[in-house]
Amino acid sequence: MSTIHITDIESAINYWRNKKPSLDGVTLAAEVRALAEVYALLIYYKEEEAAEKGFPPRAYDSWLEWYHATPDTPCIAICSTSQGDPICKGCGRTFEEVQLWTEKTPSEKRQIWRRITRIGDSWRFNRYAERAIQINKAD
Repeated sequence: MSTIHITDIESAINYWRNKKPSLDGVTLAAEVRALAEVYALLIYYKEEEAAEKGFPPRAYDSWLEWYHATPDTPCIAICSTSQGDPICKGCGRTFEEVQLWTEKTPSEKRQIWRRITRIGDSWRFNRYAERAIQINKAD
């Protein structure tokens, strides 16, 4: 079952709060209200994820627009799965995830993004990030 994680809903809320700030400090944009209702229910029921199927349409549309504003793929164009590795050293995805990426739904892609970010041991998250810091310090 595809689910949408509470942290993605929170990110979508913040995206919309920046895109459509409250003019009076109280009134929320329709997109924020729709997402906030789902977020509040997750908090109330102490859940971390909401099923994609059955997600309120307005909230889902708002989440989906936020999703489309994020990077689609974690690929850094250094794919070790093409060399036979079961897990890509560049992005942290499995061979199957790399091969089937375009067939995955947005929530499935976000689940993979959360996992590889949480693990954080692929080059996407360490070697190249460390190298960028070293280059910036040298300038």
